[in-house]
Amino acid sequence: MQRLLRNVLSFSMLALPLMASAATTATRQTVGYRVLSRVALGGEGGWDYLAFDPGTRHLFISRGDRVLVLNPQTLKVIGTIPDTAGVHGITIAPDLHRGFTSDGKSASVTEFDLGTLKTVATIHGTGENPDAIVYDAASHHVYTFNGKSHSASVIDPLRGAVIDTIPLPGKPEFAAADNAGRIYVNIEDTSELAEIDTIANKVLHVWPLKPCESPSGLALDNVHHRVFSVCQNRTMAVTDALDGHQVAQVPIGEGPDAVVFDSATAMIYSSNGHSGTITAVHEQTSDEYRVTATIPTQVSARTMALDPKTHRLYLSAARFEAKLQPNGWHTIVPDSFVVLVVGRH
Repeated sequence: MQRLLRNVLSFSMLALPLMASAATTATRQTVGYRVLSRVALGGEGGWDYLAFDPGTRHLFISRGDRVLVLNPQTLKVIGTIPDTAGVHGITIAPDLHRGFTSDGKSASVTEFDLGTLKTVATIHGTGENPDAIVYDAASHHVYTFNGKSHSASVIDPLRGAVIDTIPLPGKPEFAAADNAGRIYVNIEDTSELAEIDTIANKVLHVWPLKPCESPSGLALDNVHHRVFSVCQNRTMAVTDALDGHQVAQVPIGEGPDAVVFDSATAMIYSSNGHSGTITAVHEQTSDEYRVTATIPTQVSARTMALDPKTHRLYLSAARFEAKLQPNGWHTIVPDSFVVLVVGRH
């Protein structure tokens, strides 16, 4: 027993410098993170998701009935993808040199060329209100997650058509593909996580996320098989992607709608629209997570994209008028729409 105790104490003493070093590194990764630029874009319309394409180094910004394309170096709009009514999300298929948008109001997908930014096709026939959209490199298919239909539509880009429909157990929110044959999607109204087989096009598992409430944004750590779901009760749920057991609950800000994982730095960022903050979380190990910073942004900045090369974050935001519309939504102050650039100064 004494020898065992000595061994344990010796190991603990050796581990302490390693743990301190990991904590110091994690803190250093977020020290100095702040809003570097506010890119005033103005114009009418709401917004939803952003997407960053590492290949072309373009930032795609959903904007109601169009998608704006921003050059992150010059912070200038270099193109517009029009006629995307009620656009929610954008996904990139680098091997096809194509991008795709989910057009919620028209129950369709717009396909565009990543080089020219010209529309190539409009693919009709998804479920109602396609929201999240994902390209899966394993199947070479595009998946839309349809909020009103409680389903996922499977699109073959080569045929330009919907080829299958996958029933889901509730209202899907954000989804992400591991590009090895699995897609994970948050089910908002039941607080669950669904795993989809992209070869068979069927749901394999549905796992509970509670005490997480109303999960929205989702990101993956494919190396450690972890799924990060941000929830409306100021919590990020960490789930094991192999067996669905809940690994951790991490405190975040209020009103999250997006989360990204920076694999190079083992950092997870949650954009909290109600709090007007980003919660920075370090993955100490695959089972341990620590909040390292709370970064002020702007109230309404709820969606976000990551540039994996520069480690900068991009968020859409606008100012709201005090009076609510009849549907309960805020009215946007005219020409107040901006994209925030967050990084280390």
